[in-house]
Amino acid sequence: MTSSSPTPIPEQAPAPEASVGAPVPPVLAEVVRSGFVEGRHRGSLVVLAADGSVESALGDVAAPVFPRSTNKPMQAAAVLRAGLELSGERLALAAASHSGESFHLDLVRTMLAEHGLTPDHLQTPPDLPLDPEEAESYLASGRVRDRLAMNCSGKHTAMLAAAARNGWPLASYLDQDHPLQQLVAEGVRAASGEEVAHVGTDGCGAPLLSLSLTGLARAFRHFVLADPGTPERRVADAMRAHPEYVAGTRRPDTWLMQALPGTLSKMGAEAVQAVALPDGRALAFKIDDGATRTLGPILARLLRRMGVDSPVLARLEDAPLLGGGVRVGEIRAAF
Repeated sequence: MTSSSPTPIPEQAPAPEASVGAPVPPVLAEVVRSGFVEGRHRGSLVVLAADGSVESALGDVAAPVFPRSTNKPMQAAAVLRAGLELSGERLALAAASHSGESFHLDLVRTMLAEHGLTPDHLQTPPDLPLDPEEAESYLASGRVRDRLAMNCSGKHTAMLAAAARNGWPLASYLDQDHPLQQLVAEGVRAASGEEVAHVGTDGCGAPLLSLSLTGLARAFRHFVLADPGTPERRVADAMRAHPEYVAGTRRPDTWLMQALPGTLSKMGAEAVQAVALPDGRALAFKIDDGATRTLGPILARLLRRMGVDSPVLARLEDAPLLGGGVRVGEIRAAF
């Protein structure tokens, strides 16, 4: 019997310089089961005062993050600047991460037809409705993953319609150098007051532009305080008037905008959240591990600290943990 030399363990690549000596982000939420803290979620958050100054912050609020779908109001404003005429529910759906409820999908189909488009033009990845209950009903009816059911189909429809109106290429509407995407980038810079440090690809295939949390909060503040009739204000007004089209009937963004008139709220994947109150105060936060189950408790805690008093906060912060089908714990804010 012969022995062989052990296979050498390959050397790991060194950690990026930016991470060396970087401070550990603070714990923003705890997972409490049966009275025992079994997990913690770290992240960063920022709150802006009504005058736009930073009122409070935890973690690194100057480093770039991918805002994911919290960028959608800025993307919707770009289609207006491109000359596309949208208003009401249609404009809200252009800024939506919709739940895939029937009224969402029906309006996407209608919007496509209104602009001479079909679902085949969409470059969203085939998906199920975002809302779990809708997904169950969707599958039970015998349907399969579809581009139209994907939560960004309203945004993509608006982008395609804007491109068609201007005679811009439809097949490349998601390319970073497409005229529409250049308008998006300009709008992101103007609303946030900062340059885009990184460009990636979002889950829906659209260009994804990084911002700091401070820049993201500043952008939402800009939208609610913009002059009436401007693209930014038109988007904010449509989202606030039709929040069920921005999210869905069982979604926290909808609940918050319905309960607090004048408030603009949008969540994004990987646990990003941005909110602006009608007086110009704003907040943004991100959980490092992307746990969206933390969004409600953290958002409710921040709003309480900002002096907001509404029954909707109890609904937002209720994030139960189950054991054997009964409540045995919760996700709770930890700051």
